[in-house]
Amino acid sequence: MPLNPFEAEASGTFHVLVNSEDQYSLWPSWVEIPSGWKSVAEGSRGDCLAHIESRWTDMRPAALVNAQNG
Repeated sequence: MPLNPFEAEASGTFHVLVNSEDQYSLWPSWVEIPSGWKSVAEGSRGDCLAHIESRWTDMRPAALVNAQNG
């Protein structure tokens, strides 16, 4: 088993997390969700990565996007 659960090709369940800056994270379901993040999807690692890839198309934090779009 890999030492880093965040990089594991595990068959377990994962969360898709989003923070207030609209940044996404893949998170193992057995690890406590950190403060400031919320789960918006749950499933296999592959399903969660697909969810993130389809929605997180701009890597800039929301505050930067808002400042640049005036």
